[in-house]
Amino acid sequence: MGVDLPRRVVAEFFGTFWLVFGGCGAAVLAAGFPQLGIAFVGVSLAFGLTVLTMAYAVGHISGGHFNPAVTIGLWSAGRCATGHVVPYIVAQVIGAIAAAGVLWLIASSQPGWVPGGFASNGYGDLSPGKYGLAGCFLTEVIMTFFFLFIIIGTTSKGAAVGFAGIPIGLGLTLIHLVSIPVTNTSVNPARSTGPALFAGGAYLSELWLFWVAPIIGAALAGLLARWIYEHEALVQTIVVEETRVA
Repeated sequence: MGVDLPRRVVAEFFGTFWLVFGGCGAAVLAAGFPQLGIAFVGVSLAFGLTVLTMAYAVGHISGGHFNPAVTIGLWSAGRCATGHVVPYIVAQVIGAIAAAGVLWLIASSQPGWVPGGFASNGYGDLSPGKYGLAGCFLTEVIMTFFFLFIIIGTTSKGAAVGFAGIPIGLGLTLIHLVSIPVTNTSVNPARSTGPALFAGGAYLSELWLFWVAPIIGAALAGLLARWIYEHEALVQTIVVEETRVA
């Protein structure tokens, strides 16, 4: 008997919570202290490590999406049941908001703390490198496309069994190393939503890009996977858990 949907949803909640708390936490709590040596590379590694650790902790429960774009991308590839898409995305967004809330409580307890962008994503004046809308949109599409391509490829039939979490985590690290200066790196609508709700203002007004662009990139990767991995029987018919026979 497969894992029931409530357990899957809880796994997605905690996986996304850890991703946002660990990745954004490194940026908000640690990156401002040069003596700790965190900075740009450290934040990139933190995001990669959150995915790697939770992939092994709960990936066998829910598939380890922790990201609405990943859920939609895997659905477009035939790797996620239609009935799981909305519950997964709701759990991911709630987990991200909860993590951002806890992070805000911790960070704001420091005297004189200034939230700034609170690890939010943005374009134009809110881009770390002041990159424009077109460049930021293209960056998020391409980065999410390759993130999904890595996920699908490393979890497909014929890939090394039990090692997928490593290239997925390293892939997310590489994505951050490249794109933090451009958008502060999203590739994950839930990760963008949590901090933006607390940063408010212009960050909320630009949140749309960090839903639309990652979903486009993920969906394109999923559709390509239907063709490129077809000979490995990547696309499988998924039967709803309640209809399975023990």
